[in-house]
Amino acid sequence: MLLADCTNTIDMIPDQGKEATRKNWRIRIRRLLKKTTFQTTSGSRWKNRSYRPTVDDVNQWAQSLDQLLSHKYGKAIFCVFLKSEFSEENVEFWVACEDFRATASRAELVSKANRIYEEFIKSEAPKEVNLDYHTKSAIVQSLKEPGATSFLAAQRKVYGLMENNSYPRFIHSNLYRELCAAAKGRRMQS
Repeated sequence: MLLADCTNTIDMIPDQGKEATRKNWRIRIRRLLKKTTFQTTSGSRWKNRSYRPTVDDVNQWAQSLDQLLSHKYGKAIFCVFLKSEFSEENVEFWVACEDFRATASRAELVSKANRIYEEFIKSEAPKEVNLDYHTKSAIVQSLKEPGATSFLAAQRKVYGLMENNSYPRFIHSNLYRELCAAAKGRRMQS
C-alpha cells in the first residue's frame, strides 16, 4: 500500500531541519511523477502501463477531499503534505478507521479496535488525534464490544478537521501546484 510506504519513510530521514525535510518531500514527489512504466502481457502483446497520476486525476483532487482520498496517489501525496505539516496522524487514523470498518472477522475487529485506540485515541498515544472528551469516552465504552461503527464519530471529526484545515492548504500549496505543472508537462510531451 502506498500510504504505508509514506508513513514508514519518515523514519529513514535524519533530522536535518525544516528546509532539508522539504527538499526530501520534493525528491519523493519527483520520483512519483517520474515516468514509471511496467511491461505487462495481454495475450501475446506487450503493453506499457503508466502508474502515475494523470492531469485529470490531479484536477479531480481539487474538487473534494473524497476525490483526493479515493485515489491511491492522491492519498499518498496528501500524506506527504501532512507529514510536512506534522499532522499525518489525521490521515493515518482515517485510513485505519476505513480498514477497521471493512473488517468482517470478530477477532480481527477486536484486535484492530485495540490497536487504533492505543495508537491514536489514548492520552499520550504515539499518534494521538485531536478529539474531545465525549468522543474519546464513547470510544472507550465501545471497546468492550467493538463494532464497525465504534470509531465512526471520531473518524467524522478528524475528516472534518482535514476537510476544513489541511485540505484547503494542500490545494493552495506549492506541492499541489508542482503536481499540476508536472502532470500538464507530461501531457504536452505525450
